[in-house]
Amino acid sequence: MKQTEILEKCIYPVVDEMKSFAIFPERFNPVPEVALFGQDGNLDSLNLVSFLVAVEGRIEDRTGRTVRLVSERAMSRKHSPFRTLKSLAQYVEELLCEST
Repeated sequence: MKQTEILEKCIYPVVDEMKSFAIFPERFNPVPEVALFGQDGNLDSLNLVSFLVAVEGRIEDRTGRTVRLVSERAMSRKHSPFRTLKSLAQYVEELLCEST
């Protein structure tokens, strides 16, 4: 699964579902550059966890494979994969490529 497909089928639908929980709902749109978490982020830590669990579920539904987005590996990176929707899609693609 490539980044564009990950965004369109696994991440953007969750953005639409969680828009009402965003700190800035008017800015939380399904586009790659949208800030997810951190400075200027649209989700607080609790809603980020909910968002990531929902994305994991969609990935499993679409691919039949289980990925865990929150891990020591993700947290120890110099640049968080949870900064933007695009960085999350890149991280998901990386995880899916490794598990094949």
